Order: sequence, then structure tokens, then C-alpha cells
Amino acid sequence: MKSILVLGAGLVSKPLVRYLLNDAQLKVTVTDQELEKARCAVSGHENGQALALNAADEQIVGAQIKRHDVVVSLLPWTLHTMVARQCLQHEKHLITASYVKPDMQALHADAVKKGLVFLNEVGLDPGIDHMAAMQVIDAIKRNGGQVDSFYSYCGGLPSLSSNNNPLGYKFSWSPEGALLAANNDGRYLDNGQVVDIPGNRLFEHYWLLDVPGAGVFEAYVNRDALPYLKLYGIESARSIYRGTLRNVGYCETWDYFKKMGLMNRQMKFDFNEVSPKDVIANLIHSQGQDMVKEISDHLHIPPYSLTIKKLAWLGLFSDEKLPLGTVSVFDMFAHALKQKLVYHENETDLILQHHEFMGAYQDGRLEKTEATLIDTGTPGGDTSMARTVGLPAAIATQLIAQGQISEKGVCIPVRPEFYQPILKKLESLGIAFKEQRALATAN
Repeated sequence: MKSILVLGAGLVSKPLVRYLLNDAQLKVTVTDQELEKARCAVSGHENGQALALNAADEQIVGAQIKRHDVVVSLLPWTLHTMVARQCLQHEKHLITASYVKPDMQALHADAVKKGLVFLNEVGLDPGIDHMAAMQVIDAIKRNGGQVDSFYSYCGGLPSLSSNNNPLGYKFSWSPEGALLAANNDGRYLDNGQVVDIPGNRLFEHYWLLDVPGAGVFEAYVNRDALPYLKLYGIESARSIYRGTLRNVGYCETWDYFKKMGLMNRQMKFDFNEVSPKDVIANLIHSQGQDMVKEISDHLHIPPYSLTIKKLAWLGLFSDEKLPLGTVSVFDMFAHALKQKLVYHENETDLILQHHEFMGAYQDGRLEKTEATLIDTGTPGGDTSMARTVGLPAAIATQLIAQGQISEKGVCIPVRPEFYQPILKKLESLGIAFKEQRALATAN
């Protein structure tokens, strides 16, 4: 019987732990700094164990890694390299759902030497996006074609019935992570031309996208798409784009939030002394006498603008003190979002992933393939975000524990030995893409 160590019992852990515990050949230890979270994930299963663990203490983490066969890190990405070092020392396999950073990639040769799999990017995005993309790309190549363009979009949103706040968004993952992502630069390739989007203009550069079966959404660029030309083996493609999907109105609102300085991590206030209204007044250099007019003048928007109404709804015009102590504007804003953009009992989230491929064939044919995933959370149960992040990682963990993966070193799931069994199993669990193909004409 193989033993699995799951580090972290946060928002996406329950489906992953439940899946692994359903395998009678696995024992699963779940750790968290809050023991009750770990116990909740294990749910009293006879093959499960819950432990309190300080994940910042490398020696303590290493001692637990030594006792297990495979490690799943659901910790913040900043701790993954520390976990990986301990996995190397104790010769244990590692799975994460996070992007491969340079310090993780630097461990590749050592992991290969020790015959270890350090599988990363095996969640939703990154993760399912890689696997679904490669399944179509490999099919196009098998049929004698090459990929001329590839557009990939993903979004986690409230479902239609739970989309009941003016921002059209709720957090099914870390609010701080979402705020940090709002400052990322973007880059993509459009018909042979590289397009660079600086982080301070991220939300100015978006378009509307009709997702089949779901509706119309805003799409804005998600990081740098160009490395995926080589990663996916489509170097000859003239266009490649990776985008984030949000409800209509999101980009304009968040652009104004950024221009007001709400993402500022350097400016700090003592919230025992000041209120959110005082902070907003300071950001826009006003006396706070008429917030609506002063914000209107500062942002050059009408006083009836929806953005101003959203700021008021978030409580940022309030005179009440917050129980935060001395923190940054960024922290105050994250606190306000966490209070308001939450899922209540029986509310559900929506995961959308949509890919568009243009395949070019030697006989001159152009064929457009669209692959769309629409998945909704369960009322009173798992969020779709937890399922679509946790289950791919769980399936990969099971495959590695069973010795079914031959690749070694630091890797991501772009090879058939990863994506074929994982996508097949996901489909059996109700997480599946719907594909449409049609002949197309050149632009």
C-alpha cells in the first residue's frame, strides 16, 4: 500500500483527498496549520490521517515527506521549491498544480538522476488547459495538419443563479492571488506580430467572446503565451493567445480600481486610526467631503458611473474602522473583497474553458476546432474550482503511485501518458469538453 502526503487543506483539497481515499491501495495523510481543516478533508476515513503542520518549517516538512511515497503540495507556490528540495533529499515524487518557476526547473537534472517525477501544472489552468490542448493538437498532427492558430480561454465565475453582486465575481480561490494576477504583464502572437500588454494596461486590452453554450464574456490576456509555441510543439503557428474570462463589465471596473491605487502594497495605514473612506480620500488627494464627485473628477468618469456605485457597495466609503491593524492599501482592499465577494450556502460557481484551433492541411483545407468545458459546482457540495483543480492532481498522483508514469524530472502534463488517462478519468467524473469542427476560410 502506497502512502500519500497532502500538504495543505485549503479550498481545493477535499475532492483530491476524497478521490485518493477511494483507492483502497492508498493511505493519505493530510496536513494543515489548522488541524480542523485537515480533519475536515479526511472526514474520518479509515485510510486517512490528519496532522497539524507548520509548512514554513522545512525540517518538520521534511520529516513528514520521509515517511511517505508521494507528496502533493497544495501550499502557496512560494513553498513548492522547499518541498521539492525535501522530496529530492528523501527521494519522493511530487505533484503540484502551480506554474513551474525557474527555481523548480533548476531541480530537473537532480530529479531525473534519482528517478523522480516532479509533476507541476496539473490543475485547471494550468493543467486541464494543457491536456485538452495537446489532445487536439496531436490529433491535428496525426491527420497530416499543422496548427496555424491557437486561442485558449479560462475563467472561474459565479454560476448564473449565484451571480448576485454588482462585480459579477466571487472568490473560489485566494483573493490575494487574484489581486496579484491583476498586475501581470501579457504577451501573445497575432498573425505573426508579437503584442505586448504592460501590467498597468492589462484591463484596457480586452474583447468580447461568445462561449458556445455559456454566453458572452470579456477576455483579457493571461501572462505570456509565446513559450507555449515550443511547449505545445506548434512553433509554426502564426497566432497564439491565452486569456482569462470574466463577466461583462469586469475589465473596466478593475482598470479604475487599479488607477485609484487600490493595488498599492507600499502605502500603509493604521486602521485603528483611519477608515476605508479616509484611505480612499488619501488616494485621490481629496478631503473626503463629497466622495462621489471627487472620485468622478479623479477618474474622469460620470458621477453616476457604475464603478463608483461598486466602490460604495464594497464598503469603501465607510467611516467604520476595520480590525486590521497596520496594513497596506492592497490588504484593506483584499479584506473588503473577501467580505463581499463570497459564496453563500448552496451557491455555485462556474468553470469555463474554451479553446479555438485552426488546423491547416496540405490539400489547402483549413479546419476550425472548438473545444469547450462548462462545469458547475454542486449546491452544498464541492465548488467546480475545487473539482477541476483537485481532481486532475489526484488522478496524476494515483498514476504516479501505481508506477504508470515513465517520464522523470520536472515536467508538466503535455505528453499522452499524462493527458490520455487523466482526461479519460475526468470525463468519467463528468468533467468533459464538447468539441465542434468546421471547415474555415483564410482571413
